[in-house]
Amino acid sequence: MAACVEIRGAGRTYASERGPVVALRGVDLDVREGEFLALLGPSGCGKSTLLRCIAGLDRASEGEVRLRGRPVEEPPEGLGMVFQRDVLVDWRSIRDNVLLAAEFQGLARRDHAARADALLARFGLGAFADRRPWELSGGMRQRAAICRALLCEPAILLMDEPFGALDAMTRDDLNVELARIQQDGGRTVVFVTHSIPEAVYLADRVAVMSPGPGRVVEVIDVDLPRPRPLALRESPEFARHVRAIRALFARLGVAKD
Repeated sequence: MAACVEIRGAGRTYASERGPVVALRGVDLDVREGEFLALLGPSGCGKSTLLRCIAGLDRASEGEVRLRGRPVEEPPEGLGMVFQRDVLVDWRSIRDNVLLAAEFQGLARRDHAARADALLARFGLGAFADRRPWELSGGMRQRAAICRALLCEPAILLMDEPFGALDAMTRDDLNVELARIQQDGGRTVVFVTHSIPEAVYLADRVAVMSPGPGRVVEVIDVDLPRPRPLALRESPEFARHVRAIRALFARLGVAKD
């Protein structure tokens, strides 16, 4: 399968009052077209920094990041992103927040209004389209943020720990919906998480990162069939993958749940 994203020797160093801070060093990774790849690692290992480099929101200090053969120097077209926080605009309705994705790209709202409503309905927000963000729960707000990222039908979806602050039941629900969306659309997804079970449930491959400065120490294939019901997480095969990744973190000196 062809590579969608190619990362070679990528590093990222930030300046600080106490001197240089090395967030990433020597990262090598390919993301294949149409796959769901999870970036998994402890807090502070540079997962979010690597995702921002792929998104063109940050630039590698060394090495290179290429998207379909082209160096990433600014946010590329055909890419959607969901952040840790929903970043909704409080004075706009939920529908208008979703339509921001079209406005940012200079596209006509009227051409995307029907898709916005369809996405909101799919994520259980149809009845809340005219509400303001502060009237919704955290899980509902994050659903709206995903709708916004999907509005212009991006071929690549980048997600930075989008479910980390949600309760377990809401997180499970969104995991199932995200897996369905990725399979239905065939889009490429790069998903940052610090949860081993979440990475195994969602991903085709899991890229395990070391403690900072972050680098990819191993990429693990998840050979579990799709579609994946939540009950799969109780299976011996699922547990085998979780144990293998947990053992890898133990060898890295990191305790993971």
